[in-house]
Amino acid sequence: MKSGSTIPIPDGLARILTRAEVENREARRTAFRDRCKDHRFYEIIEETLRDKFQYSYLLLEDSQGRVRAIQPLFFVRQNLLEGVAGRLRSIVEQVRRVYPRFLTMKILMVGCAAGEGHLGVCAKSDEEWVAQALHAYLKPYARKSKTSLVVLKDFPSNYRHALRSFSSNGYARVPSMPMTRLLLNYRGFDEYLATLGKATRKNLRRKFRKAEKAAPIKCEVLHDITPLIEEIYPLYLQVYERSRLKFERLSREYFCRLGQAMPERTRFFLWRQDGRIIAFSLCMVHNGTIYDDYLGLDYRIALDLHLYFYTLRDIITWALNQGLRFYCSSPLNYEPKLHLGCELVPLDLYVMHMVPLFNRIFRRALKFLEPTRHDPVLRRFPNAHRI
Repeated sequence: MKSGSTIPIPDGLARILTRAEVENREARRTAFRDRCKDHRFYEIIEETLRDKFQYSYLLLEDSQGRVRAIQPLFFVRQNLLEGVAGRLRSIVEQVRRVYPRFLTMKILMVGCAAGEGHLGVCAKSDEEWVAQALHAYLKPYARKSKTSLVVLKDFPSNYRHALRSFSSNGYARVPSMPMTRLLLNYRGFDEYLATLGKATRKNLRRKFRKAEKAAPIKCEVLHDITPLIEEIYPLYLQVYERSRLKFERLSREYFCRLGQAMPERTRFFLWRQDGRIIAFSLCMVHNGTIYDDYLGLDYRIALDLHLYFYTLRDIITWALNQGLRFYCSSPLNYEPKLHLGCELVPLDLYVMHMVPLFNRIFRRALKFLEPTRHDPVLRRFPNAHRI
């Protein structure tokens, strides 16, 4: 569908716009203004991940001509078995020898290509109106765009009430891989450590002692990583390539632009040994919370020195010193987070196949395809029932 195309919706209009067409609208700055990843983040994603995703913006306007939301959308061709292992994946891989694109579909996604999704409302009171408008618009838009699936990607569970028109009318709501959160109500790291189980405390202290026997490791915190991008980017790729679940592969430009455009929220933690960067973590700080989004490690020494736990200790210590209230971590790597006292932050996918017959079958198949099913550690979290 061409930019500027308008489709009537109940009590208003919906219009697809390009980045240039929304740039000077006040609603662009209003949407996501209370989120850690505000409108600037979406612009950075569009600029730096344009090779994989095709972006547009949905402007939703009521019958009085008032803009109620600007909602980011993007198209992607996605492997539906990403993160699925075992017998099911083996069967599908055999089918793909004959049909290479089997269970790989063009998807219209609502939300953020590199993070959790949110409704781009101009006022929180507009959430239900915007959800209903989205529900009315997405199906005809997807049909005209020749899209197989429509997905609302990684929406926090507190949207379930607002998005009930999706889960009760054509869409299947399934769990996505959750984030994790730790309450930082401690005076220091040692006090936090004392709240953990005996085996975990002993294990962490042993790891820290081993790292401290090696050459000294020094931590520094920066807002802009641009001068060091060629040193840190290979470390990011090492972690990315080891992950069993992949979606967005960030570019060098992404890391540079984030610190330049959002310096008040961006923190790059760097760890050096003998002057060489051996680890880094990209974090964002907003409204009393530190979000630990991406990690880079030098795997020549990372496992031997237990760098994951070393970096985590420094980030939590820094956050406590800053008076922050929560530490949030991106999805995956749940085993250590379970023992470190984190709770799950559920995220949801709302999924619909565009062919009604296939959608009925697909809704049943999703319980075998959804990613959390294949991670047994998740069931051991105290609040796993909320997924």
